[in-house]
Amino acid sequence: MRSETFVAVLAAFGLATASAALAALAASPVAAYEAGEERPGGDGTSFKPRNTSAFSQPTATMSFERQLDFKVGDGVFRKLWVAAPASTESSDGLGPIYNARSCQGCHVKDGRGRPPPEGEEAVSLFLRLSIPPQTDEERALLASHRIAVVPDPTYGRQLQNFGIRGQLSEGRMKIDYTELPVTLADGSTVSLRRPSYGVVDLEQGPLHPEVMLSPRVAPPMIGMGFLEAVSEADILAFADPDDRNGDGISGRPNIGWNLETKQPQMGRFGWKAIEPSVRQQVAGAFAGDMGLSSRLAPQPWGDCTPRQAACRQAADGSDAEENVEVPARMLDLVTFYARNLAVPARVNARDPVVLRGKQVFADAGCAACHRPSFTIGAAPDHPEQAQQTVFPYTDLLLHDMGEGLADHRPEGAATGTEWRTPPLWGLGLTQTVSGHTFLLHDGRARGVLEAILWHGGEAQSARDRVVALPRDDRDALLRFLDSL
Repeated sequence: MRSETFVAVLAAFGLATASAALAALAASPVAAYEAGEERPGGDGTSFKPRNTSAFSQPTATMSFERQLDFKVGDGVFRKLWVAAPASTESSDGLGPIYNARSCQGCHVKDGRGRPPPEGEEAVSLFLRLSIPPQTDEERALLASHRIAVVPDPTYGRQLQNFGIRGQLSEGRMKIDYTELPVTLADGSTVSLRRPSYGVVDLEQGPLHPEVMLSPRVAPPMIGMGFLEAVSEADILAFADPDDRNGDGISGRPNIGWNLETKQPQMGRFGWKAIEPSVRQQVAGAFAGDMGLSSRLAPQPWGDCTPRQAACRQAADGSDAEENVEVPARMLDLVTFYARNLAVPARVNARDPVVLRGKQVFADAGCAACHRPSFTIGAAPDHPEQAQQTVFPYTDLLLHDMGEGLADHRPEGAATGTEWRTPPLWGLGLTQTVSGHTFLLHDGRARGVLEAILWHGGEAQSARDRVVALPRDDRDALLRFLDSL
């Protein structure tokens, strides 16, 4: 950000009263409104009521013929799975160990998960597990991108805190918070809560002594098809791993393994951008969160390791035809549903205070990672998303976010301090849809300002500029973010 611009912003908004600030706002420079900003999902934007179902609407460009597939996919997304054997053969195969009984269990109303309230089991927040490579074979697999992590030898890639009847759960996540006050330039104080994570009540012995834990909250589901349809070239055009332009921002892609092509591929989904496609993200959730097999994850025992012999020997719900619990047609329907959850229309995009906040967002440097828009060209595999300009506010790249947000757990090419830039569309509807405002990868932030104040690393200078803002300027920034 140019220093003279920042000084001008501070001078314009260093005012004592709200009325004076609004009067100055009318005369101060305001960021230009961009055509299409009210429609962040392009022609696919949903203009349905902004209520608890705002994230559950189909992309508006969907043909009438595909709407039935969307509705059936929604039904599979919502349905509760049961342990095998069961009379409901199309819904059995849960577990043997699991985190949730349905997709909807984590992504309630297709929205954002949250940390568990005190005294409750975690459902939409879980712990990823891995260890450093122990052998040359494991190092080679990591280097070739065939695996993204080495799982804990006893508990696998994820801690499952539920088990079907006759099976032990693996353990329980324990979270402790420490409050950290931050004083802003205007003298006001914001308290951040720093979490620490552990595992208690382990049922099958200790974790590996070098185990790395990473908490992950379920992200909102909207707009995934658009993020999948953006061309790799368009994403990579903004990568600058060596920071050659000297702006302090060095985004880079993660590289995952495409289970269908059997080749490395740029990742887009997950908190560290390890999954290359919506289908693979869906199959991974079926396997890891619910213990359900599919053609992309055919193991009927889900995340059970060889050391969990009883778990691997439990009955499964595989069908006779495909020998998996989630047949190809069912996986395709849920994938189609996930790809085509519409982005809700924005509100107040032309409001002067919102536009002022948009300018502050740009001047602070936030848009260097939260890239406002992409234009999608021809996309034969994504007819609902083709030929659209969308406003997700992400670059889909990894960025070093500093020690404050570090999980110290590498995943693929991502280091223990790197995270994918999360999309911001739908941010202002978090409370309405999900009933809370917990943000970041583990839900530690209790609102947008707390989330900003946790930024470090490449985002440290942008965070510091927000800290330095006068109250009226900061309020305009928050109004802008709430409008998304």
